[in-house]
Amino acid sequence: MKFWQSTSNATRPYSPYRYSPSNMQFASSRTITRKMAKPCLTFFFGFIALSAIVEASQCSIKGLPLVRNIGELPQDNYGREGLSHITVAGSVLHGMKEVEVWLQTFAPGSRTPIHRHSCEEVFVVLKGSGTLYLASGSHEKYPGKPQEFKIYSNSTFHIPVNDAHQVWNSNEDEDLQMLVIISRPPVKVFIYEDWSMPHTAAKLKYPYYWDEHCFQSPPKDEL
Repeated sequence: MKFWQSTSNATRPYSPYRYSPSNMQFASSRTITRKMAKPCLTFFFGFIALSAIVEASQCSIKGLPLVRNIGELPQDNYGREGLSHITVAGSVLHGMKEVEVWLQTFAPGSRTPIHRHSCEEVFVVLKGSGTLYLASGSHEKYPGKPQEFKIYSNSTFHIPVNDAHQVWNSNEDEDLQMLVIISRPPVKVFIYEDWSMPHTAAKLKYPYYWDEHCFQSPPKDEL
């Protein structure tokens, strides 16, 4: 009598690998799981690699073209409602040593805080209009009452070192967009609650909001 002559499962020797509907279903599901796992793992590791590339591109110009479209540069409001900030060329992002350039847009009614910094600053108004408040007597114990200047499209102005100032989009119908150039980056900003706040009480913000993500402290001199 041949070993596999009988077709009855009851007369066949037991084998854990014997084909049965349940075993076939288990093997089939295991194969499907393996096939599904491969693309899932590929997607997972691909996503990690892409995230690393995106983060690196935000903190380095390596691999980026020399000529770039401003509209494709990272922009954010950094928690300040009504602001759109783009670092066109900067110290932290691009390794600039002497100057830094921003493109800033303020929605109607939005404004900068009252602040000062130990660098020179130049503004070019590209579109819109607004108001500049400048306390030229900032070298006293507190900023004092500021002077008020109207700014408008195609106008330009500069802020002397350590003069407290504030830019306000006082136009209710149009955005205020400006190109801003500062010296000695990255910027260190002292923020005031009002114009009578003593200089010694002003809050230092450094690194500033758009430098925080990529800022690296310089190595300490151990000598």
